[in-house]
Amino acid sequence: MLGAGAPAHAAPTGRALVLLEGGPRAQASAARAFLARTGARRAGPQVPQIGLVTVDVPNGRPFSAFARALRADPAVASVQSEGRMSLRATSNDPALRRAETALGTPPGTPQQWPAIRQRFERAWDFTTGAGALVGVIDTGVDGTHPELASKIAAAVDQDAYSDNALTDEEGHGTHVASLACATTGNGVGIAGAGRDCRLIVEKSDLSDSSIAASIVDATDRGAHAINMSFGDAEPRPPVQAIVAAIDYAYARNVVLVGAAADEDVSDQGQPPNILQPTGTGPDVNAGRGLSVTASTLADRNPGTGTGTQISMAAAGAFGDFQDPSGPPGLLGVAPAAPARRLDGGLPLMANTCACRTSSEGATFAYLQGTSMSAPQVAAIAALMRVQNPDLSAADVIRLLKLTARRPAGAWTPELGWGILDAGTALEASAGLDRRTPSSRARAARRTRARRFRVRWSHSDAAPPGLHSSGVATVELWRAVRRGRYRRIGSYARARSRLVRGVPGRAYSFFTIAVDAAGNREPRPARPDVTVRVRR
Repeated sequence: MLGAGAPAHAAPTGRALVLLEGGPRAQASAARAFLARTGARRAGPQVPQIGLVTVDVPNGRPFSAFARALRADPAVASVQSEGRMSLRATSNDPALRRAETALGTPPGTPQQWPAIRQRFERAWDFTTGAGALVGVIDTGVDGTHPELASKIAAAVDQDAYSDNALTDEEGHGTHVASLACATTGNGVGIAGAGRDCRLIVEKSDLSDSSIAASIVDATDRGAHAINMSFGDAEPRPPVQAIVAAIDYAYARNVVLVGAAADEDVSDQGQPPNILQPTGTGPDVNAGRGLSVTASTLADRNPGTGTGTQISMAAAGAFGDFQDPSGPPGLLGVAPAAPARRLDGGLPLMANTCACRTSSEGATFAYLQGTSMSAPQVAAIAALMRVQNPDLSAADVIRLLKLTARRPAGAWTPELGWGILDAGTALEASAGLDRRTPSSRARAARRTRARRFRVRWSHSDAAPPGLHSSGVATVELWRAVRRGRYRRIGSYARARSRLVRGVPGRAYSFFTIAVDAAGNREPRPARPDVTVRVRR
């Protein structure tokens, strides 16, 4: 579909939409009278049938103040900031539309059903992911594959037994990376969850030191999220080097995502049990990352990790592991060269399905398990960080949990906070204001008056495409001579205050703005202005 879409916060145009009272009865004469009374300047379509007048917001004047002035006119029914919608982000990747033909698949199910169930295209209405970086710590990638060749932002070999991060002898890393960031819209194969995101490939031999080094290196290279589709085979004490690396990344607002176990066990092993420690899963605010288990087309856990170390779920298998019907996993990219995970004669079980296929001349394969679930979550986390750069890792982690689709209506040991809903997650991150407002006081620097006026201005800018919550109050702080600063007032609407002064004294002022979301402007290092009252 190529139509006008409406993300939750459309980009502002700098104009205001004014609806006049009377709806269809508000004719052009009423609009002319309104413009004459208010001095507003018409700047766009006038639609008398519905009483619409489009006007310019004066340069330098906050929209909130301009809107208040217009609403004071008795003829005005409403005033809103005008936005601009965007074309729906669509994709021509065949797997999004082509029907899955495996026996036991419900009619009409597309090959890439996880993208539909988890609403990737709705997420792309908010951002296509340009600039998003996903770190993938795994077995490398086939850097020549048409779905990945243009997606490599960096490739680092942390594998003691390899000398090229852009090769993948296992096939696992290529498949995982493609689910996160496969080239989308190229008419080949699949669409990556992160659409236009790019990859920081950290090829690892999965030793503890290699994992720790990979986490730190991907963080230093600017990763917004890091995917880790691996874990301990048996429970063991925490590896402090990995804990330190996770702390290093989390402190830099990297969203860390770990794959839960591929068995129905309650201890997910490291790193997921570090990201979501035992007992913390039901707490939406707990954890330094996300421990992701698998879900099926029927919104069930197929037999993967459960318990209080589970944060959430994402598509990882078509059906239960014991059920032979349907496709044997999720469709993803496979290396063109032989790969042990795909061609080694491994038994048919989670993550070891030797099922190659092809699409438009490129190589693909089906694999199942939590390894396939985690990179989809990591990619959406990276999109959220780029869409709203003021969000912390904790913000993104919490929003992904809260927006997950919960078949049971609450946190459960089987699916955690629910199944990834990319569209709702991006909508929620667009609406979360974490940017601090700004303000500044001004006044004449010298005066003989015993009473002088201090004025201030303020703004609450938002990242492109998002809306700010607006300044709620401005605090005025004053110090006499070099004394201690004290707050002398807090104002919701006023833009100035008369202040008494004593001849021969100096008064320093600064303001602190607080917006409607509770973001508080930091105290400035120096006063905005110092006023000296002459004798």
